[in-house]
Amino acid sequence: MNIKQSSQGFSLVELLVVLIILGLIAGLVVPNIMGRGEDAKARTAVAEVQRLSMAVDEFYLDTGRAPRELRELVEQPGNASNWNGPYVNNSNLNDPWGNPYQYRFPGQQRDFDIISLGADGAAGGEGRDSDVTNAN
Repeated sequence: MNIKQSSQGFSLVELLVVLIILGLIAGLVVPNIMGRGEDAKARTAVAEVQRLSMAVDEFYLDTGRAPRELRELVEQPGNASNWNGPYVNNSNLNDPWGNPYQYRFPGQQRDFDIISLGADGAAGGEGRDSDVTNAN
């Protein structure tokens, strides 16, 4: 009895076809995923600016004055009575791109302004480089 055994495994052509298909899929999917990271950072900046604004309001309610700088939300200033902080963590003082949030008191848009300069770290810009403020 002479039974032919079929060969086990894949041929080189089959492996190349699979690799080409995987490369095409990766070429279509990866660029879409990469852009989402920056979108997530922009949404995080909006949420953090709102959180810092609420912390400034809490500071004001506790001490009767606005902080002179955002660091006062983390470390008690010597002249602030009834300080019940820290109101935020030290890590909350930097935006998602690693730049410190800008704080102005008195503000130009509100009583105080909190600003993230966006991905480029410079004033102005569009898209992911646009500024995020508490005036929005």
